[in-house]
Amino acid sequence: MSTSQQYTIVPDGGITTPRGFRAGGLHCGLKKTQRHDLGAILCEVPAAAAAVYTLNAFQAAPLIITKESLAASGRLQAFVVNSGNANACTGKQGEADARTMRASMAKAFGLQEELVGVASTGVIGELLPMEKLSQGIARLPEKVTFTGSDDFCQAILTTDLVQKMICVQVMINGQPVHIAGAAKGSGMIHPNMATMLGFMTTDVKIEPEDLQRLLNEVTDSTFNMITVDGDTSTNDMVAVLASGLTGSDALHPGHPDWAAFAAAFRHVAEFLAKAIARDGEGATKLIEVKIDGAETVEAARAIAKTVIGSSLVKSACFGADANWGRIIAAVGRASQPVNVETVDIRIGDIIMMEQSRPIPFDEERATEYLKGDSVHIYVNLHMGQHSATAWGCDLTYDYVRINAAYRT
Repeated sequence: MSTSQQYTIVPDGGITTPRGFRAGGLHCGLKKTQRHDLGAILCEVPAAAAAVYTLNAFQAAPLIITKESLAASGRLQAFVVNSGNANACTGKQGEADARTMRASMAKAFGLQEELVGVASTGVIGELLPMEKLSQGIARLPEKVTFTGSDDFCQAILTTDLVQKMICVQVMINGQPVHIAGAAKGSGMIHPNMATMLGFMTTDVKIEPEDLQRLLNEVTDSTFNMITVDGDTSTNDMVAVLASGLTGSDALHPGHPDWAAFAAAFRHVAEFLAKAIARDGEGATKLIEVKIDGAETVEAARAIAKTVIGSSLVKSACFGADANWGRIIAAVGRASQPVNVETVDIRIGDIIMMEQSRPIPFDEERATEYLKGDSVHIYVNLHMGQHSATAWGCDLTYDYVRINAAYRT
């Protein structure tokens, strides 16, 4: 196990590692290829649940239905997820189809309908092929197993090149508790959620209200701090299910182990967020932007998002061009307080600006650094004590190629 101060990473763990969870996936015909396009997560008991959703005004039908389910009791027992079709901007028929998916999932596993969440991802504006979906959902019980994490991960992918999954272990009340996560996302990625679906499972005992507050806090510094292309989609969602099957005492913010659990929870979310950014459509490298010395956390986040979202900064990273002028320009247009006399900029460990004055640097060394698969940009405003980090990727020729033919 890889060990941190408060939690350990489980190398072969997945979303079925926490007690009480099964998962799986299959191909039902939504995708032209034979890759899985329908998946499910199932809990043995109604689980405490929490979710965050896209801030796009056009929210897809599955989000509406999931909100309805979650509002009933704050608990969910299963998720059914399809890729290849977003069921977004499909009107009343789309909502009816999402409800049919929920009902079919409930019937297949003998659950109450309001304990089922629904998620979809793929092309916007097309009705779901419900006959294929219904037949596929009826086959899910034979595919949903305690070893089905990989199949579920494959089922939720669209233009993703890699699966994104992690599991950690943390001690709560003297007992090992697991937190796991799986996500998809590669394009249409921007803060305020992205074209991403994230699912987290844990076996800790926790009330839905405390779980929701934690998810809200963690999302602001992880999933809402990534960007690929500046587009926020219609279907984005991160959901968490807590089975409560480990331990008898409920975890809460006043509990002595709360900080350890929150740190482990954040690690899972940050890992998934960074994996999405690294797997950006056409990307060749992960870019991390850290802002220090801001007057407020909000200012630090806004500036970090502006720099990481700059097409010029992203293009310069792709071309291995140490053009720090693009970075300072992005800092200055973030509509946040900046002292134009006190800014430092560093790429990797190469100082390029100090107290808002250019510093001579080795261009060849900077170019070699930028050719790597990870780029770290550091900006210190020297105005306060607050900081924030954002993640993204470079902007490449392949991004245009992929999105010029997304529907074909």
